Amino acid sequence: MFRLTIVAALLTASIAAYAPAQSTQSDALGKCLADNTTGKDRKELAKWIFLAMAAHPEIKQYTNANTLTGVEESSHTVATLITRLLTDSCADETRAVVKVDGSAALKLSFEKLGQLAMQELMSDRSVTESVGHFERYLDQKRFEELRSGK
Repeated sequence: MFRLTIVAALLTASIAAYAPAQSTQSDALGKCLADNTTGKDRKELAKWIFLAMAAHPEIKQYTNANTLTGVEESSHTVATLITRLLTDSCADETRAVVKVDGSAALKLSFEKLGQLAMQELMSDRSVTESVGHFERYLDQKRFEELRSGK
Protein backbone atom coordinates (compact mmCIF):
# COMPACT_ATOMS: atom_id res chain seq x y z
CA MET A 1 0.00 0.00 0.00
CA PHE A 2 2.67 2.48 1.04
CA ARG A 3 5.37 1.14 -1.28
CA LEU A 4 4.57 3.01 -4.48
CA THR A 5 3.75 6.21 -2.64
CA ILE A 6 7.03 6.17 -0.73
CA VAL A 7 9.11 5.17 -3.74
CA ALA A 8 7.59 7.91 -5.88
CA ALA A 9 8.13 10.50 -3.17
CA LEU A 10 11.74 9.61 -2.57
CA LEU A 11 12.57 9.51 -6.25
CA THR A 12 10.85 12.79 -7.07
CA ALA A 13 12.05 14.63 -3.99
CA SER A 14 15.39 15.43 -5.50
CA ILE A 15 13.74 17.32 -8.33
CA ALA A 16 10.66 18.64 -6.57
CA ALA A 17 10.55 22.37 -7.20
CA TYR A 18 7.27 23.08 -5.54
CA ALA A 19 5.85 22.67 -2.08
CA PRO A 20 2.23 21.59 -2.28
CA ALA A 21 0.02 22.40 0.64
CA GLN A 22 0.41 19.85 3.36
CA SER A 23 -2.01 18.96 6.10
CA THR A 24 -1.12 19.22 9.74
CA GLN A 25 -0.77 15.45 9.83
CA SER A 26 1.61 15.23 6.87
CA ASP A 27 3.61 18.16 8.27
CA ALA A 28 3.89 16.31 11.57
CA LEU A 29 4.96 13.11 9.83
CA GLY A 30 7.50 15.00 7.71
CA LYS A 31 8.97 16.55 10.85
CA CYS A 32 9.04 13.20 12.60
CA LEU A 33 10.81 11.58 9.64
CA ALA A 34 13.40 14.36 9.58
CA ASP A 35 13.88 14.26 13.36
CA ASN A 36 14.34 10.49 13.38
CA THR A 37 16.92 10.19 10.63
CA THR A 38 20.62 10.83 10.92
CA GLY A 39 22.96 12.25 8.32
CA LYS A 40 24.00 8.69 7.59
CA ASP A 41 20.36 7.65 7.07
CA ARG A 42 19.83 10.53 4.66
CA LYS A 43 23.00 9.64 2.75
CA GLU A 44 21.72 6.07 2.44
CA LEU A 45 18.45 7.42 1.01
CA ALA A 46 20.37 9.62 -1.43
CA LYS A 47 22.49 6.64 -2.46
CA TRP A 48 19.35 4.60 -3.09
CA ILE A 49 17.90 7.45 -5.19
CA PHE A 50 21.17 7.66 -7.15
CA LEU A 51 21.20 3.92 -7.81
CA ALA A 52 17.58 4.05 -8.94
CA MET A 53 18.29 6.90 -11.36
CA ALA A 54 21.45 5.16 -12.59
CA ALA A 55 19.26 2.26 -13.75
CA HIS A 56 17.77 4.44 -16.50
CA PRO A 57 18.98 3.21 -19.90
CA GLU A 58 20.28 6.63 -20.92
CA ILE A 59 22.16 7.11 -17.65
CA LYS A 60 23.36 3.57 -17.06
CA GLN A 61 26.28 3.96 -19.47
CA TYR A 62 27.86 6.63 -17.26
CA THR A 63 28.17 4.54 -14.13
CA ASN A 64 28.95 1.07 -12.97
CA ALA A 65 27.01 1.77 -9.78
CA ASN A 66 24.26 -0.70 -10.56
CA THR A 67 25.95 -3.85 -9.41
CA LEU A 68 23.35 -6.30 -8.21
CA THR A 69 25.00 -6.46 -4.79
CA GLY A 70 25.04 -2.67 -4.39
CA VAL A 71 21.41 -2.28 -5.42
CA GLU A 72 20.29 -5.13 -3.17
CA GLU A 73 22.22 -3.79 -0.17
CA SER A 74 20.89 -0.28 -0.71
CA SER A 75 17.32 -1.52 -1.16
CA HIS A 76 17.57 -3.57 2.02
CA THR A 77 18.99 -0.61 3.98
CA VAL A 78 16.26 1.75 2.78
CA ALA A 79 13.51 -0.81 3.42
CA THR A 80 14.78 -1.28 6.98
CA LEU A 81 14.94 2.49 7.48
CA ILE A 82 11.42 3.09 6.13
CA THR A 83 10.01 0.22 8.17
CA ARG A 84 11.60 1.65 11.33
CA LEU A 85 10.39 5.16 10.60
CA LEU A 86 6.79 4.29 9.76
CA THR A 87 6.18 1.48 12.23
CA ASP A 88 8.31 2.53 15.21
CA SER A 89 9.70 6.05 15.32
CA CYS A 90 6.74 7.77 13.62
CA ALA A 91 3.96 5.22 14.02
CA ASP A 92 1.48 7.67 15.58
CA GLU A 93 2.11 10.27 12.88
CA THR A 94 1.83 7.63 10.14
CA ARG A 95 -1.53 6.42 11.50
CA ALA A 96 -2.82 10.00 11.64
CA VAL A 97 -1.76 10.76 8.06
CA VAL A 98 -3.30 7.59 6.66
CA LYS A 99 -6.50 8.06 8.68
CA VAL A 100 -7.04 11.72 7.79
CA ASP A 101 -5.39 12.13 4.39
CA GLY A 102 -4.96 8.61 3.03
CA SER A 103 -1.74 6.99 1.94
CA ALA A 104 -1.17 9.59 -0.82
CA ALA A 105 -0.27 12.07 1.93
CA LEU A 106 2.73 9.90 2.75
CA LYS A 107 4.22 11.13 -0.52
CA LEU A 108 4.34 14.70 0.75
CA SER A 109 6.04 13.67 3.97
CA PHE A 110 8.63 11.57 2.16
CA GLU A 111 9.32 14.32 -0.36
CA LYS A 112 10.51 16.43 2.55
CA LEU A 113 12.77 13.61 3.72
CA GLY A 114 14.05 13.08 0.17
CA GLN A 115 14.90 16.77 -0.06
CA LEU A 116 16.85 16.51 3.18
CA ALA A 117 18.67 13.49 1.80
CA MET A 118 19.69 15.42 -1.30
CA GLN A 119 20.75 18.41 0.82
CA GLU A 120 22.98 16.05 2.75
CA LEU A 121 24.88 15.29 -0.46
CA MET A 122 24.69 18.75 -2.00
CA SER A 123 26.33 20.31 1.04
CA ASP A 124 29.58 18.52 0.23
CA ARG A 125 32.13 20.84 -1.38
CA SER A 126 33.08 18.41 -4.16
CA VAL A 127 29.42 17.98 -5.14
CA THR A 128 28.86 21.74 -5.13
CA GLU A 129 31.91 22.24 -7.33
CA SER A 130 30.75 19.53 -9.72
CA VAL A 131 27.27 21.04 -10.00
CA GLY A 132 28.79 24.44 -10.74
CA HIS A 133 31.21 23.05 -13.33
CA PHE A 134 28.88 23.90 -16.24
CA GLU A 135 29.21 27.63 -15.52
CA ARG A 136 32.59 27.77 -17.24
CA TYR A 137 30.86 26.85 -20.50
CA LEU A 138 28.14 29.50 -20.38
CA ASP A 139 28.30 32.06 -23.17
CA GLN A 140 28.91 35.14 -21.00
CA LYS A 141 28.64 37.47 -24.00
CA ARG A 142 25.06 36.38 -24.63
CA PHE A 143 24.15 36.90 -20.97
CA GLU A 144 25.70 40.36 -21.05
CA GLU A 145 23.66 41.15 -24.15
CA LEU A 146 20.56 39.96 -22.35
CA ARG A 147 21.31 42.21 -19.37
CA SER A 148 22.00 45.24 -21.53
CA GLY A 149 18.85 44.72 -23.60
CA LYS A 150 20.57 44.16 -26.95
